Amino acid sequence: MRRISAQSSSTSAALRALRLPAIQAQALGPVAAAALATCLSLSSHAQSNPAVPATQAVPTDQANKDDKGPQQDKVPEQDKAGNSGVATPAAGTLALEGITVRSRNRIERLLDVPVSVSVVQGAEIDRLSAYGIEDLTKRAANVSWNLGNQRTSSISIRGVGKVGQTEAQDPSVGIIVDGVNYAYNALTSSFDFVDIDSVEVTRGPQGTLLGKNTSVGTVIFTTKRPSFTPTADYKIEFRQRDGLFASGAVGGPIIDDLLAYRFAFSVNRGEGDIRNRAHPDMTFTNKDRVSGRAQFLLTPSPDFSARLAFDLQPRAGEATNGRVFPKRITTPYLNGEPVSQSVSRYERRWFKDNKAYTPELAETNIIRDGARPLVTGSRGATAELNWKLPEHSITSITAYKDYHFNAYNDENSPFDIGRNSGGFYIDYKQLSQEVRLSSAVGGLVDYQTGIYLLGVKNKATNYRGYGNDAGAFSASDSQYAALDADGNGRYLLLSSLANLRGALNGTGGQESIRNKSAAVFAQANWHLGDKFTLTTGVRVTREDRRNTTQTQIIDQGSAPELNPSSVNGVKLGGFDSYWNNGAADRWVLNGRVVVAGTAGAILVPAGGYALTTDNRDTAAVATGQAQADFAAKKYFNASSWSALTPEQKKQLYFAQTIRKNAVGQLWNPVDGTPYKATQPTLLISPSYKLDRDINTYFSFQHGEKAGIAQVFNGSPYSVEAEKTNSFELGFKSALLNRRLILNADVFLSKVSNYQQGVRIIDTKATEQAKAADPKAIPIYSGITGNVPRVKLYGLEFDGLYSGLPNTTLRFSGAINEAKFAKFPNAAFPAEEGNVAVPAGKDLSGRTMAGAPKFSFNVGGDYNLPIGSDHVLRSSANVAYTSSYLSDGSLSIYSRVPANVLVDASLGFGKLNKSFEVVILVKNLFNNKTVMSQSWGEYAPALPRTVAVAFSTRL
Repeated sequence: MRRISAQSSSTSAALRALRLPAIQAQALGPVAAAALATCLSLSSHAQSNPAVPATQAVPTDQANKDDKGPQQDKVPEQDKAGNSGVATPAAGTLALEGITVRSRNRIERLLDVPVSVSVVQGAEIDRLSAYGIEDLTKRAANVSWNLGNQRTSSISIRGVGKVGQTEAQDPSVGIIVDGVNYAYNALTSSFDFVDIDSVEVTRGPQGTLLGKNTSVGTVIFTTKRPSFTPTADYKIEFRQRDGLFASGAVGGPIIDDLLAYRFAFSVNRGEGDIRNRAHPDMTFTNKDRVSGRAQFLLTPSPDFSARLAFDLQPRAGEATNGRVFPKRITTPYLNGEPVSQSVSRYERRWFKDNKAYTPELAETNIIRDGARPLVTGSRGATAELNWKLPEHSITSITAYKDYHFNAYNDENSPFDIGRNSGGFYIDYKQLSQEVRLSSAVGGLVDYQTGIYLLGVKNKATNYRGYGNDAGAFSASDSQYAALDADGNGRYLLLSSLANLRGALNGTGGQESIRNKSAAVFAQANWHLGDKFTLTTGVRVTREDRRNTTQTQIIDQGSAPELNPSSVNGVKLGGFDSYWNNGAADRWVLNGRVVVAGTAGAILVPAGGYALTTDNRDTAAVATGQAQADFAAKKYFNASSWSALTPEQKKQLYFAQTIRKNAVGQLWNPVDGTPYKATQPTLLISPSYKLDRDINTYFSFQHGEKAGIAQVFNGSPYSVEAEKTNSFELGFKSALLNRRLILNADVFLSKVSNYQQGVRIIDTKATEQAKAADPKAIPIYSGITGNVPRVKLYGLEFDGLYSGLPNTTLRFSGAINEAKFAKFPNAAFPAEEGNVAVPAGKDLSGRTMAGAPKFSFNVGGDYNLPIGSDHVLRSSANVAYTSSYLSDGSLSIYSRVPANVLVDASLGFGKLNKSFEVVILVKNLFNNKTVMSQSWGEYAPALPRTVAVAFSTRL
């Protein structure tokens, strides 16, 4: 016999609990059920799909009794389809305290779960078309989205989570989709989440359950699962700027009571709001997304079920990078010193010949001739097996996931400066296995234990390419003046970088990252009385992380003869020239005097440091001399280097210097110091029920994020593990005759060795500077490293109110302080770029970037029955964020003002949702607050967007 849909059963239970008249209850049904299921902060989601019920009702006679402990609160066991039975409540019972959640890998009552969690229901995602992860973060307390591209965007919880600058780094905020942990931040940033049942945000260190260990929290996506009840839902949405969104989900039995399926897909296309003046058909923040997911549920016996899932997001391109405009700098440095008003490079004669371009034009237009959309794509497969034993259950989740990313960037000009340049080419793969044993609920203790294995391979290449105008743009003022003086010099300017391309980056132009994690974990609930429960958990993770890097020239371009003889042992076959531009009469190389000379002279010591007999490489000398003579012939038609005039030698030296600076440090394959460590995760959380409707709890959580195997300029540079201790005190309640859910917590988190960009001495560059001048001061560079201490503290609250006719309201908010407790080596902000001492800036005591002090959101749904079978539905979401600094160096010019974003919808349709038409508006009041800014540029807000959506359910 075919199963009854758990979704319809749970909805009916919620409606009966609200005591509404028949027509009114039918109108409010889907919204009320979703609202009752929205557990918000300190709760987790109430599943509304066929696999997980929206509510777990409590019979009237039981609800009126005193709480008798864990056995009485026991939730029903799942059937072989993964659905949990839903008891029918007696009339007049509002069983909010019976809402069930899954944030601890099992179905539990909300009030029994001492975890800080916010939730967004799938129904709410659909109502306001909030399919992107940036939209979802506007609907949970103390969660924010950090603007970047598809690779660098990130989620922060409690102000922590901005991505560092290395591909080898784990995210601070974990992502879990249907039980599968995504160990790479970019896996969620460029895809739409459709056919979603709920999204949960858990705060604080995680790892005793919920996949891989994370240091500040997780975001958990649960999709709608297959069932044996036939379903078919479709939606098509037309929006401004040629936007089209279409989605659908179908499912049902293939073989009754044995095999079921669910297929879901989405297509999201449309132009962005800003057009590229250099390529009119290219717009920024365009949408080009297609995704599909197929799931199969096999239930051969009541004690076993298997779910197989496959997902695909084909590669497509969206223009994200470069949606910024320059700002004219008119203010002085912070100490009052005026900014040097040197002539803009675009004001040079080389560029002024193009009358169609001016710097003023670039201030109001994006003109990127070499830019291309960023290409992303992903594939995945999951096998989830569930066995039911007499007193236990076993779950096995085997999963594969990959991701592709490719970016080509360009400066904001129509000139041939960057070519196929400035972006990463990434191929990421992960394979994971989790096996979990869960005991039955009840008695003195119930527990879960298991193992988790994860393997990651990530190959990343950072391409940098140059065009015919790159030399004229990259040259310093003195270099440009000398080279643009005549035709020979201009030929050198053009040739110096033209067509040069390499895998070039300070942390490795090419990285081969291999990470392995193996963990054992256990978590138990000790029921030490009718009202007192102690939750304890531990995970021990063994991390083995390796990274092999190299930096190399891939295409020598138009002027290989201008290469040096070698860089860091990488032989390039060129020559080495030196210019004594001071009063000294000697050159110093590697700490020794190599030649005496005259101030202002240019010397070419052939190749291989051949200035002294003891440093001679005969083959390199011959090669270097030949290249120097070749360059003299090519650019000046001279017979040899020695035949050049001093000014010609200077021009050749300047052109070679431009090339050397662009190439930077090269090195053959170098292994970073492997990170190998055993890391603990701990949880201790006592909870006490004051009565059936109020539960209080305290928790201590310790979590660790793995260190980083990293190379910088050819030398290993390790990053230590990030460690977090978090304390939380909170309560959960059902008030006002259980029509108001109100949950709140206060928290304190201390993070040591927080991983983010820091300022360090560039040992390689400093060695080279001191080799030429023993009095040279240290050279500093930026790299991902460790901030000694970070401190987080604040208040979070979430709530749900269903006491108004036809209306549900939800709200959440936070007061949050995220500060650098100790950070002595930060980068200098732009307004302090004139400081004489290049050592790091001390940001101790300052608020972290991207961490607003105040944030809240309010959402509501109002549904008005019309006639016997129609309803008018309206929804809105208001998200407020106080001001914050968006730049990692905390520039005072990077402040994003406080702002309010409002999304709204108004729809009309059938009560049973067989047809509905909705008008959607995002950014209803066209808020123009910048998304980010710095001293020299800003990213404008996304404009208001209006759409009309049609949906049907068969």
